[in-house]
Order: sequence, then structure tokens, then C-alpha cells
Amino acid sequence: MDAEYSRIAPDVKLGKDVKIYAFVNLYGCEIGDESKIGTFVEIQRGVRIGRRVKVSSHTFICEGVTIEDEVFVGHNVSFINDRYPRATTGDGAMQTGQDWQLETTLVKRRASIGTSSTILCGVTIGENAIVGAGSVVTHDVPDNAVVAGNPARFLRWIAT
Repeated sequence: MDAEYSRIAPDVKLGKDVKIYAFVNLYGCEIGDESKIGTFVEIQRGVRIGRRVKVSSHTFICEGVTIEDEVFVGHNVSFINDRYPRATTGDGAMQTGQDWQLETTLVKRRASIGTSSTILCGVTIGENAIVGAGSVVTHDVPDNAVVAGNPARFLRWIAT
């Protein structure tokens, strides 16, 4: 772990043999055994990451995301947790935590998310599913499905 150039808050729960690279920002999250967190990754409060997960560089994982075991997250993947994001309320005041609703996202075991994908809130990416690079996931992805595009569309089933 290259902690010299990372910020890992004291409330982070790290499993055994977790590998964290430089320039990482972690707070209030849980990361399971043997997972790898690449450079320039931010993982926010309340995120749960399973065992043997690989999170590649430049990825943003926001509050409300759960990633199960053995998932691959490519480079520059962004998760979103607010369906209607705004900086201010209707009267122009800066929004606070009470002014929006957190929506959760689940990535199931052994799924793979390709580089530069965006995962909108409120979706489930199924077990063993593959999201192609550059995709925008707006709806649930079934188990063993391959999806790609903007918005991500079903391409085929993975032979199991």
C-alpha cells in the first residue's frame, strides 16, 4: 500500500491482503480480502466492496454502491447515486443531504464493467454479466448478459 500519497480515513474497513495504489481517497467504506484498488480512485462512505475485486484507476464509486465478490471494474468507471442532481434547491440555496434521495446500485458476483462506463443509480448488474467499454447503464443487466452502448443494450448471453 502506498499510503504516502493516499487518503484512507480511519473509518475504512480493509480486509486481509488488500492492495491500494497511490492517490486513492477512501472514507467510510468496506473493502474485502484480496481486493485491488488502482490509482486515482475515490470510494465514498457506505460503499461495500467484496473479496477479490479489482477496481482500476480513475474510477469513482459513490455512496449507495455495493459490489459483490470477484467483480472487475475497468478504468475511469463512474457510478451515480442521484437521479435528479442539482447544486441548489428551488429557492437557490445550496443543497444539503436532506435535499436529495440516495438511490442504490448493486453489482453482483463476477460481473465485469468495461473502461469509461457510467452506471446510473437504481440498477443491478447481474452475476457474471459484462458491460462493454464506454457503456451507459440505465436499466438492470440480467445475469450472464453482455450489454454495450449508450444506453447499454443487450447483445448476447454468456455461455455458462
